[in-house]
Amino acid sequence: MNLRAKYNIPENAIITIAGTVGVGKSTMTKSLAKALGFQTSFENVDHNPYLDKFYADFERWSFHLQIYFLAERFKEQKRMFEQGGGFIQDRSIYEDTGIFAKMHADKGTMTTVDYETYTSLFDAMVMTPFFPHPDVLIYIEGDLDEIVGRIQERGREMEQKTPLAYWEEMHGRYEEWIENFTSCPVLRLNIQDYDLIKDEQAVETIIEKISMTIHSKVTV
Repeated sequence: MNLRAKYNIPENAIITIAGTVGVGKSTMTKSLAKALGFQTSFENVDHNPYLDKFYADFERWSFHLQIYFLAERFKEQKRMFEQGGGFIQDRSIYEDTGIFAKMHADKGTMTTVDYETYTSLFDAMVMTPFFPHPDVLIYIEGDLDEIVGRIQERGREMEQKTPLAYWEEMHGRYEEWIENFTSCPVLRLNIQDYDLIKDEQAVETIIEKISMTIHSKVTV
C-alpha cells in the first residue's frame, strides 16, 4: 500500500510548506511529493523583471515586486485548482502578504496607499473560486542559531552577504505570523525533530501527522 492511501491523504490535496529561509522547505516539498506521488509547485524567480531593481532601490520597487509575486502565485493557485490538486507547494501566498509586504509597510519602504492597494487585491483574490486554500500548511520552525547555521552552510552568495539582523527580524516576523494564521489547518514541525536526508522513515512519520491534521481540522 502506498503512503497516500495508507494514511488516507486525499488525492486532490494541496499541502503548502511555509517557513523562513534555511529551514528546508524545498527538501520537504520534494520528499513529500515523491512519497505521496504528488506534483510540486516551486516559486519561479528566474524571470522576475523587478528583483534586481528592487535590491538596488527598495522604496521605488517594493510595491512592483510584491504585485509581481502576488500575480505569479495566484496564477499558480489557479493552475493547481484546474489540475485538480495533488500538489506540494513550496512557500505560500500568505507569506507574501503577511510577512514580506507587511515588513515593507512597517519599515516605510512601501507607502501606506500602496500597501492598502496590495492587501485589497490579495483579499479579492482569495475570495475567488480559483483560489484553493491548502488542506494543511506545514510550518517548519527552529531556533534562530540553527537556522542561520544552515544558511551559512549552504553558501548562497546573496544570503552570505545578508546581515544577521535581517535573519533575526525574519525569524521574529514568521513566529508572529504563524501564531495568528487561521486560513487553513496548521502542522508545526521543528527542524530538530526529523532528518529527511538521513532517516528514510522520517517522511512517513510526517505524512501520518499530515493525515491527523487534515482529518481533525485542528492545529497540531
